[in-house]
Amino acid sequence: MVSRFRLCDAAIKVVGVGSVGTACWVLLFMAGDTDPLFLQVKEARASVLEPYAGKSVFPNHGQRVVDGYRRMQPSSDMLLGWSRGPKRDYFIRQLRDMKLSPMVETFGPVELDIFAGWCGKALALSHARSGNSAMISGYMGKSDVFDKALAAFSKAYADRNERDHAALDRAIRRGKVQAIFEEER
Repeated sequence: MVSRFRLCDAAIKVVGVGSVGTACWVLLFMAGDTDPLFLQVKEARASVLEPYAGKSVFPNHGQRVVDGYRRMQPSSDMLLGWSRGPKRDYFIRQLRDMKLSPMVETFGPVELDIFAGWCGKALALSHARSGNSAMISGYMGKSDVFDKALAAFSKAYADRNERDHAALDRAIRRGKVQAIFEEER
């Protein structure tokens, strides 16, 4: 299918916080005057878990990322793939910037609780797809040890975020950090 398209342009893409320092491009392919295809080529580095879990079974880090996408998403991008450059591994996917984000800052406690439940269920379902859910359940057992550990980690992480935000707020007030506040829409 891609052979029907010709590469017309490429641009460096600014990536999100989790990908800072990685190479990323957007490629524009055209099959005709009104038939564009945008692909994202993104560097895939070694997993942050490698020092603890061992080297990946995949010879290409892009392949590892693609395998993860395919395991966790019920239906995947048909152009999802991987490649290797002279110095880096990459994964390729269609660029569809269709991210929607609810305005969680307007949520009350009830809405936030419902939204958190939906997010947790979606995450649990995708992770259950990635492995043998019966084996994972058996490993976790019937006790609440894992639940309590996850809750303790979440609370500690939230506390850390609050402390970090307070430190940032102090630095802004003292003039050590410049902040630009955008007008509400």
